[in-house]
This record gives sequence, C-alpha cells and structure tokens, in this order.
Amino acid sequence: MWIDAVSEQQRKGEPSVLVTILGTAGSAPRKTGSKMLVTAEQSFDTIGGGHLEYLIIQKAHELLASGSREPVLEHFPLGSKLGQCCGGSVSVLLEPLSGCDFHIALFGAGHIGKCLIDVLAPLDCQITWIDNRPELFPETVPDNVTLCVSEQPEQEVEDLPDDVYSLVVTHNHQLDYAIVEATLRHNKSHWLGVIGSETKARRFQQRLEHRGLFTDEQVQHMRCPVGIDAVGGRKPAEIAIAIAGEILSVRNGSRSTQKRKREGIPWQNLKSLLTTDKTEAEVERA
Repeated sequence: MWIDAVSEQQRKGEPSVLVTILGTAGSAPRKTGSKMLVTAEQSFDTIGGGHLEYLIIQKAHELLASGSREPVLEHFPLGSKLGQCCGGSVSVLLEPLSGCDFHIALFGAGHIGKCLIDVLAPLDCQITWIDNRPELFPETVPDNVTLCVSEQPEQEVEDLPDDVYSLVVTHNHQLDYAIVEATLRHNKSHWLGVIGSETKARRFQQRLEHRGLFTDEQVQHMRCPVGIDAVGGRKPAEIAIAIAGEILSVRNGSRSTQKRKREGIPWQNLKSLLTTDKTEAEVERA
C-alpha cells in the first residue's frame, strides 16, 4: 500500500513523489482521491495503469531527478493520444516528499551518547550511531537511527554522506583524535563537534598542525569543546542538551540565510484547472 511505502521511505530518509487524483471528468480508470507513491526505483499502488500511469511515473522521476520540492498539477485528457479509450479526463497532483538532508554521525555509545539519541532522534534527521562496543547499544532504537558496530570507528567516516554533522563523544581521547583526523582528511562534514576541554582542544590542534596535512581553516573546522556554554551543567543529559542546541543553531542558522521563496501551487493554476474540468464535464454531458 502507498501509505506503508511513505512511512518506509521517510524512515530511510529517501525522496519520493506522492501522486493523487484530484478530480475526474467523464469515464476514468480510478476515482478521485486515489493515490500512488513513486520512488526512483519503483512505484506503490496504482492510479489506473496504462499510458496515463506511465506518463505520471515519468513526470515523478523528472521531479526526483531535479530535486524540486514544489507540487505540480497535471491534466490528462484520456483520449486517443494517450492510447486510452475512457474518453474522460484526469487531474493529478504530484507532491515531492523530500528525503532527509539532515544527517548526524554520532561516535560514542556511552552515557552522553545515549542521552544525545534521546534528544536528537525526535528531530527530522537520520542518525548513524557508531561504536566499537556492541554491548553498549540498546536493544531497540528509533527508526531513524542506524547502529554501526566497528572495530575501527574512524574508518566509518569514509562511508558517511556529504554535509554530515559529525559528533565525537567516545570514551578514548586517542580514538577521538583518529576520528577527527579522518573527518578532516575526507573534508566533507558540514560540522564537526568534539567533547572535551580547552586543553584537549589545544592538544588536538597542535597535533593536527604538526602533521602539516591540514590548512588552518580545516583545523578550525573542529568545534571543541562542543556545546552551548550558557546551558551549563555536567550531567550527561545537560551536556547532551547543550550539544544538541549547538547543532540546531548551526543547522537553523544556515537555513535562515536562504531567501524565502513562494511555495505551493499559485491560485491562478488551481483556478485554470477547475475551469478546464468544468468545461470538459459539460462537454461530456452534452
């Protein structure tokens, strides 16, 4: 069913297009309100089959390829040009359902890591939770959390998505450094936060600069100690809230700089569509 497919695509953070029949005139293969979901690889449910459905799936694939998030109205007369002899017409709404572009890589499954999952998982994000101690992971995790047990967590950096928010809260300073170095070397994280102190930050910066492999800008990409200072507190939950607050401030700050655009379908388009349906319905009755 399309509704189950929507839930699954959202769980995986993958984009799709929801297709809905808004209205029909005359004979049509499916009634108003019928839906289907189209992904890059397959489709779920049907809005009538035949050439009509083929064209709609093709249009949905174009929307997915373009990355557009704007809904689109399409009107299809079901005549000889479509190879369907229903004789009516169908008005269809295609709604892009965006995949998740907010990815967090959390290194560390200790007390603070667990509290961070409690704070971050309810957000509209995808989390990869990485540790080399499988016994620390809970038996169940939220749908948007993927567990990764790795003997060498720093090697997992290479497989993370671009623009990931990387957060390092492991139990071992040497492991923290290895993850930081791997993250800077791959140079694709949007943000890099490391738990620790000012002393730890200076030592990491000195080691990175001594290696001579990174620019000053890359070294400064590391945010250590991570977390909003004003939150204060030393309990795991308080630290998690301070860190989550910083992540959201970076996330929302980058989005607020984007110019707001017109969203949705202009009312003129809706009016035009309704007029077209009325005209064809009158023709059909005649």
